[in-house]
Parts: sequence; C-alpha cells; structure tokens
Amino acid sequence: MNPMQTRRIGTAHVSAIGLGGMPMSIEGRPDEARSVATIHAALDAGVTFIDTADAYHLHADEVGHNETLIAKALASHPAGGDVLVATKGGHLRPGDGSWTQDGRPEYVKQACEASLKRLGVEAIGLYQFHRPDPRVPFAESVGALAELLDEGKIRMAGISNADPAQIRQAGEILGGRLVSVQNQFSPAFRSSDPELALCDELGIAFLPWSPFGGITRAGDLGSRFAPFVEVAAEHGVSPHQVCLAWMLALSPVVVPIPGASRPQSIEDSAKAAELTLTGDQIARLSAA
Repeated sequence: MNPMQTRRIGTAHVSAIGLGGMPMSIEGRPDEARSVATIHAALDAGVTFIDTADAYHLHADEVGHNETLIAKALASHPAGGDVLVATKGGHLRPGDGSWTQDGRPEYVKQACEASLKRLGVEAIGLYQFHRPDPRVPFAESVGALAELLDEGKIRMAGISNADPAQIRQAGEILGGRLVSVQNQFSPAFRSSDPELALCDELGIAFLPWSPFGGITRAGDLGSRFAPFVEVAAEHGVSPHQVCLAWMLALSPVVVPIPGASRPQSIEDSAKAAELTLTGDQIARLSAA
C-alpha cells in the first residue's frame, strides 16, 4: 500500500482523497467482482476513507447494498481494518429511482442500527444525517445523532446537504461534536462555497460529493472544465486529478470523495494527493 498525505476528520487521520461508494450500487452499477476490485484498488493506492449510505442501492428489497459490499471488500483485504467507513441515514430509495427523506429521530436511530449490522462493526466510525427532512424539525433529527454518540453506537457524527445555519445549529446540538459536513461541490456546482468557508472557519471537515459534477471520465468536460483541461496538460495528468488537487488547495479541511466503479478511476483520483498546483493555477481554476 502506498502512503498518502492525510487530513483530519474529527479524531481520525484519513487519506486526503476518499472513495465514494454510490456508483457501485445504483443505476449502471458494475458486477460485484469489479466493485470489490475497485475498493481493493483504492486501498492499494493508500485510500483510508470510504463514504457510503444505506440508500445506495437499486431495488427496494436491497437497502444497504453498498454497505454490505464495502464490508465484504474490506474483510478480504489486509488493509481493510485501517479504513474509516462513513455511512449515512435519513434518505431512502423506494426502488422506483426516486429519493425520499425520513428525518424522524426514531427512524434515524433505527437506520443506524441496521447499518451497524451490515457493516459488521460495534460502532460506526462516522455516521451522517443524510439530508434534512422538511417535515421534521432539523434539531430533532440531529438530536438522534447526539443520542447515538452518547450510546456509543457511533464514534463521530456529521451532516450532509446542509446550509450554514444548519451547520451552526448542528454544532450546538451536538455540543461541539460535529466533525464533518458533506455537500455537493464541484467546478460546475459552487453554491456550497459558504458552507466550505464556514467549515474552514470552524475546523470541521468538508467532504465534497460529486466533485466532478457527475461528468464521466469519457464524457464531455464542458466549458467550465476548460481551465482544468489546460492545467492538466501543463502537468501531464488527467483533468480529474487537477480538479481534486484544486479542492485540496482550497482548504486543509477538504477531503474529496470521488465516486468510482472501476479500479482505474480511483487509482487516478488517488494520485491527486501528490499533485501540487501553483498559486496562479489555483487562481485560474477558482475563477472558472
């Protein structure tokens, strides 16, 4: 396993680049053998942080598909025990391709119990409330995380898809124990700039999901990515590596979690931790 620079999530030091598990379990997912090979390739590249969720599945009768897959892959690799696995609860997929929410405290706690069993651990390393439920007061949903922490069911707590006010509120409810915020963030989706700035101020890990904006490695990168293509040519690397290196340069609290369903994809992404951009390049990319 190759060493990789580390960053901090709460009390844990993890690889600067994580792995997002969702593409291995939803629409267009590969067969299990390729998914396991992808997770093993991540570990071989030095990745020690994997993000999943109970809602990462395709059919209604396979809730937790991605959690089960990750647990199996980690158990069959010698470095599997060194990984921080983060999962989430409060988002659901009925099986028709839609996403729904259930932020009731009793549901969040129930979902956590189920995730514990699927992951085969005594306590979940990082448990995140997946998405605010407009029908349930946010404070009640986050209160469930506080109870799970107090009960020892989870070691650390985070929130996802939150705005600055919710980040501050969660920090208060958790008594300073909020360690991470996971929001969508990419060159084409910069609306979470305020959340990133707040996490930087508070020293809370910011985990960008969909860091490439949903653009495939074989697809059209689009005009917003043009500067990333130019900088990639200057370094002789992929635009995706440049994208992740740019995010790492924005703040020491950033830990990108690019999704992958092929070994080659995560192997390429992991190399971003070794890429150093110049101040001029960072400025060009930030202005894109």
